[in-house]
Amino acid sequence: MKLHELTPAAGSKNREKRIGRGEGSGHGGTSTRGTKGAQSRSGYSRKLGFEGGQMPIQRRLPKFGFTNPNRVEYKAINVSFLQTLAEKLNVAKVDVELLRAAGLAGKNELVKILGNGELTAALEVSANAFSKSAVAKIEAAGGKAITIE
Repeated sequence: MKLHELTPAAGSKNREKRIGRGEGSGHGGTSTRGTKGAQSRSGYSRKLGFEGGQMPIQRRLPKFGFTNPNRVEYKAINVSFLQTLAEKLNVAKVDVELLRAAGLAGKNELVKILGNGELTAALEVSANAFSKSAVAKIEAAGGKAITIE
């Protein structure tokens, strides 16, 4: 072995600088934390929603109103659309699966039939909910309104 054949041990070069290990490391003194303040201290953890002393968004926004956690959302479909669906597809039974196949409701959405429009076809309609006017129009046309769960 000669002097010009010596090489540093594998992994001893180009490693990350160790913070807080004295002035010779290049990161001595404040150890890259800056000077003073809570963030320079050990054990500091920023509170959830802290915005550097600026008024946090949860305190800036108004707090009023109420959101019911038990609200049931329905996809509304009018009786007039059932009429066009019956004419287009020539069906006597309209159920939630047919409406989903037509792209009117998502796979987990509940469907409510509303009474807007006219219905002349005698349809057997099954849905999760009906308005009173929709039931009246479906039965007046000679059909049936079946509520499913």
